[in-house]
Amino acid sequence: MMNRLRRLIASLLVVSLVGMGMPLPAQAGIVATEDALAVSSDRARIGEVVERADVQARLQAYGVSPAEVKARVAALSDAEAAELAARIDSAPAGGASVLGVILIVFLVLLFTDIMGWTKVFPFTRTMK
Repeated sequence: MMNRLRRLIASLLVVSLVGMGMPLPAQAGIVATEDALAVSSDRARIGEVVERADVQARLQAYGVSPAEVKARVAALSDAEAAELAARIDSAPAGGASVLGVILIVFLVLLFTDIMGWTKVFPFTRTMK
């Protein structure tokens, strides 16, 4: 019985090692200067909104520190940063844009808590 188990484990290891050894195709390309600047301007725009006193006050009311928000903005992918910046720019003027940004940041933080990647909110449970 033990011998069969060892053979099964050894067979699975061999199959997994062979599967990992196959190289995956890589793709590279040239990034245009305009695209690189657009990404940095998106992050700058998000940073400007997050740095506003009223936004920070609302985030702190939700229990989120400004340092955590800055770390999350820095961790956004280029596509996520562009989408968030577009939402900020297209939001109506006044409190609705601030509320929208706060809601988006809150939902992102809530999602990462539920997935178990972070622990920002004490009222969430990690998915298992």
